[in-house]
Amino acid sequence: MSNVLHPEIVAPHALEKMITDLRQIIIQRLESYFQQNSLAFDHWLTQNYSNILARHEIIRLIPQLKTTEEYFVLLLALVPHLQPNFFETIMAEHLPTGGDFPEFGGVKGTNHRGILPTGETAQFILGGTDISKRLVVQALFDEQHFFYQNDIIWLESVREGEPSMSGRIILALEWVNTLLSGTDVKPKFSPDFPAKLVQTKMNWDDLVLHPFTAEQIEDIKRWFRYHAILETDANLSRKIKQGYRVLFHGPPGTGKTLTAGLMGKEFNKDVYRVDLSQIVSKYIGETEKNLSKIFDRAEHKDWILFFDEADALFGKRTNVQSSHDKYANQEVSFLLQRVEDFGGLLILASNYKANMDEAFLRRFHSIVHFPMPNAQERLKLWQQSLPTSIQFHNQLNLAQLADAHELSGASILNIVQFASLKALSRPDQTLYQEDLLLGIRREFRKEEKSV
Repeated sequence: MSNVLHPEIVAPHALEKMITDLRQIIIQRLESYFQQNSLAFDHWLTQNYSNILARHEIIRLIPQLKTTEEYFVLLLALVPHLQPNFFETIMAEHLPTGGDFPEFGGVKGTNHRGILPTGETAQFILGGTDISKRLVVQALFDEQHFFYQNDIIWLESVREGEPSMSGRIILALEWVNTLLSGTDVKPKFSPDFPAKLVQTKMNWDDLVLHPFTAEQIEDIKRWFRYHAILETDANLSRKIKQGYRVLFHGPPGTGKTLTAGLMGKEFNKDVYRVDLSQIVSKYIGETEKNLSKIFDRAEHKDWILFFDEADALFGKRTNVQSSHDKYANQEVSFLLQRVEDFGGLLILASNYKANMDEAFLRRFHSIVHFPMPNAQERLKLWQQSLPTSIQFHNQLNLAQLADAHELSGASILNIVQFASLKALSRPDQTLYQEDLLLGIRREFRKEEKSV
């Protein structure tokens, strides 16, 4: 899902102007360096760029940008995605005979054949050889800076013992797309980002819940609407933690994921689903590292986090009998802390509440049970699931199916889809009771149940 933001900011002429700005500052730094005249550079920078952000439309994309240095670090990170030979062309003009120039920094990529800027590149361009100015630039890559805090720009990790500023400057892929196309691009599932965006075309009317479950969902909606008031209250804000933590538990197919998706849809929040049964790594520390990335992004982008198969990691902790058990329990303790500190809505889902660690259960604001639907709820699910483009035989008896067969909403939908395709394949394109019964038998076989 992409949303157009500010196409005028990323028009070709605007990008060309940004590249020109970067080219000019690099040339000016190289000339002042070889002439050993840093004062000339400082004067030139103040004269030409002291007010750059006040007149630059990029501030509408990244309103946190406050300094000239931040602007040029952003350009450094972006330019390899626009002109692969950008740095080589400039260096060839000032070092026509070639040779190494370590002061400039930069590394070669695996696929990219041009120079990729490092933290040292930014230090040289913006600080020259002035130690105090180089330290100012170094602070732009600190974990406390908004670049890092908002997952915009960071330095690639380096081998132990090497200077951290020799790490490659990385611009998050979402921001590359935003700056080059003017669209808001959602992060995609990958080993480094093991979460998927939850989206649904359904509405609350499509969700059939037990009345008590529905009332508990209303509690979550009330938190969304009014939590900001309590979190700024002079008295209560000192005593309550930010965020809302919920456990959804119940059999598969009873509406847990759909509820999370509808919550995001109503309150205009992205919902990211993490399948913990797939993310738990056999390598010590990997689970912790991967989930940290998700928590960090979610906190700054105001996402709803939905952890499915939560008992895979948030289940009962084991007695320490091996080093693996020791590190597994350490990961649980780490995640418990991240869950408690998360400032938004965090939903954990499990098929079995009994599998969950009691230490976690005590920390939930709400524990919501999603039971299998009763006969009345199943009838409503059958009625809502039938397609409008197929004829129904006059002996179709949904009430009989609802009374006789205990099925989840997801199973009923699977059965209707199977039966509808079967009906469409016949000349009369009519849905019969037997089509649905055949679908039920098929669904029960899949779940290893008897009809």
